[in-house]
Amino acid sequence: MAKSKFTSLDSLSFQEFDENSELIPLMTSEDEKEINNELLPETLPILSLRNTVLFPGVVIPITAGRDKSIKLIDDANKGSKVIGVVSQKDEIIENPTAKDIYKTGTVARILRVLKMPDGNTTVIIQGKKRFEVDKVISEDPYMTATVKDLPQIVPANESEEFKAIIDSIKELAIQIIKDSPNIPSEASFAIKNIESNSFLINFVSSNMNLAVEEKQELLEMNDLQERALATLKYMNVEFQKLELKNDIQSKVQSDMNQQQREYFLHQQLKTIQEELGGVSYEEEVEEMRKRAKSKKWSKKVKNHFDKELAKMQRMNPQVAEYSIQRNYLDLFLELPWNEFSEDIFDLKRAKKILDRDHYGLDDVKRRIIEYLAVLKLRNDMKSPILCLYGPPGVGKTSLGKSIAEALGREYVRMSLGGLRDEAEIRGHRKTYIGAMPGRIIQSLKKAGTSNPVFVLDEIDKLSNSHQGDPSSAMLEVLDPEQNSEFHDNFLEMGYDLSKVMFIATSNSLSTIQPALLDRMEIINVTGYTIEEKVEIAKRHLLPKQLKEHGLTTKHLRIGKPQLEKIVEGYTRESGVRGLEKQIAKMVRHAAKNIAMEEPYNLKVTNEDIIEVLGGPKLERDKYENNNVAGVVTGLAWTSVGGDILFIESILSKGKGTMTITGNLGTVMKESATIAMEYIKANADAYGINPEVFEKYNVHIHVPEGATPKDGPSAGVTMLTSLVSLFTQKKVKKSLAMTGEITLRGKVLPVGGIKEKILAAKRARIKEILLCEDNRRDIEEIKEEYLKGLTFHYVSDMSEVIDIAITNQKVKNAKTL
Repeated sequence: MAKSKFTSLDSLSFQEFDENSELIPLMTSEDEKEINNELLPETLPILSLRNTVLFPGVVIPITAGRDKSIKLIDDANKGSKVIGVVSQKDEIIENPTAKDIYKTGTVARILRVLKMPDGNTTVIIQGKKRFEVDKVISEDPYMTATVKDLPQIVPANESEEFKAIIDSIKELAIQIIKDSPNIPSEASFAIKNIESNSFLINFVSSNMNLAVEEKQELLEMNDLQERALATLKYMNVEFQKLELKNDIQSKVQSDMNQQQREYFLHQQLKTIQEELGGVSYEEEVEEMRKRAKSKKWSKKVKNHFDKELAKMQRMNPQVAEYSIQRNYLDLFLELPWNEFSEDIFDLKRAKKILDRDHYGLDDVKRRIIEYLAVLKLRNDMKSPILCLYGPPGVGKTSLGKSIAEALGREYVRMSLGGLRDEAEIRGHRKTYIGAMPGRIIQSLKKAGTSNPVFVLDEIDKLSNSHQGDPSSAMLEVLDPEQNSEFHDNFLEMGYDLSKVMFIATSNSLSTIQPALLDRMEIINVTGYTIEEKVEIAKRHLLPKQLKEHGLTTKHLRIGKPQLEKIVEGYTRESGVRGLEKQIAKMVRHAAKNIAMEEPYNLKVTNEDIIEVLGGPKLERDKYENNNVAGVVTGLAWTSVGGDILFIESILSKGKGTMTITGNLGTVMKESATIAMEYIKANADAYGINPEVFEKYNVHIHVPEGATPKDGPSAGVTMLTSLVSLFTQKKVKKSLAMTGEITLRGKVLPVGGIKEKILAAKRARIKEILLCEDNRRDIEEIKEEYLKGLTFHYVSDMSEVIDIAITNQKVKNAKTL
């Protein structure tokens, strides 16, 4: 900037400095008297300032960019050059009105107007005296107001106290100029040469680093001594801050050389990384901050992330903790906080999807449709926690995919089989090397939403070890009252799992921790009938295998009779996994013939089935019957569904001992003992000679000795077998039974009825004997499953014998 010299312009004097210094105005006492004697105009054009306050006697440059301000300055510069200057209460307001400005302002004279290249107008103004806005009389083309003078109260005869305050202001101002590196030292000469006490106070107040509100408060003080004392207080605060700043700088000065050295090394490393195509640490932090802006975080999560990001910025990128911290922040950015996929509430569509993918399973489908219906009506319901319980191969896991599609949600599956580390659920703490979040949080990160359908597969196969109990860790995950704040050790924050629809699968309920079982809604997924298996094979298994082997229906067809033959002769299971393997063999046989260009039957025949799969392996159970006294068919529940078993009894000369074989458990052996003792006690009623018990040994055997067997449900079967043996009367054909017995002769109910009924149908059983209390279990089963079966409900052992032994009267029978 070129040198400029102002001399005796408008009763003000200026001292000239070099090019890098500012012009410091020096007001004399005569200048102040002349200004105070000037009369205040009745009306003034009002110029509002955004971020500063003009004090009397002070010269400041301002830039006018608003149209009204430029018009006011132009008109005033052509006329009296006198304007009223006030400060805005809010600098954001573009067109202030009377309520947006302070009432106290300063009369100013325009000293010079400069037109800038950017279109703005820079004007140098000098404050003269204070005024108060009386009334705004117009706002167009700019604000005009009537004003009144504000008299200034000057201490009488300049008291000693006032002189001491002025001296302190001068000394403190000179000390601040001396200690501050941003103020030129020449300014101290101007402070020493100011004669007017009023101008000294105004000049210092104008140049202090205060907010507009604080400067306005000083301007509005009428008592000069009061304003001087307030100014001195603000100066003391500023001086203390300056001392503290200088003290801190002096303390850290010794470390600056090392820090500067590290800084330059980091800058060189940054340049090398950029040349090699990498990303610098600063860019990485900035990218994280940018990604964080788009996250739907709560205030608590946002504050935690900002704190951890600032912590990473303070870290040396070369230390091992830096990568852990970076992974931690990446997890925060990748987790779907408060991001939810929109549920599809089309119940008819959902039902079609479930029916399309799964044949049968009506209870499960009905429960899902009920959940959708409630969610559609309320739209804020917590997701249920379902446990699909049933034998392998019935479609429990694949059902989760269909549910996800029906709801329009993401699908996540987590296998829990053999899991024995609690950290797999809750995650590791960040202090450990190789720390990772738990698989629950990891799965949600992959899903991209906070409300997926989450399948917890094989929840009954969680195991314990010295690393903790995962089933106990699952308690918080599967508790609707707790999982809204699920705590992961690595995340260190509560994460909301209440909108996740958890679906657990289990083959057995006995191995699930009772507290965990209590948190889930159990849905029993039982096995399929022969008819259902044939339909599943036709609709799903055969098309799937043809596709996997590169064939179509043009290459191979299997009719319903042939599928039924495969089901009956080569599979004995509740599910369809074994059936799918047999169908895969048939498809592979066709694929081999096609590849080798050998002839084969496009439509599979019964002979083709025997050729490929061999002779029927499982039909012996269906055709074996009670043709010998002492042989009875029982019904049993296993972990893979229902099954039939045969109990055989035989007499041999001896001393009346009883032998039990067949790999039986304690409960089952006790059932045999109870049956034997009951028969001895009631021998006369059944026409049995009591001497038989002393002259003959009894041997009870349950075939398939390699398979462990236990439970009370074989009680009635053993009783019938022994009565048949002692009376040498055959048991009715095509009859199976299940039930627990007591010494008093009562028959008690047992569980697993549906699975046992399905097993009976597979084995071509015609009549089933059950406890009277199991009638309600039969009534819950669909009638199509019961077609062709006759049920006998009993409550006493005598009824069992009456029904089971050949040529006895049959009572209380119900045929469906």
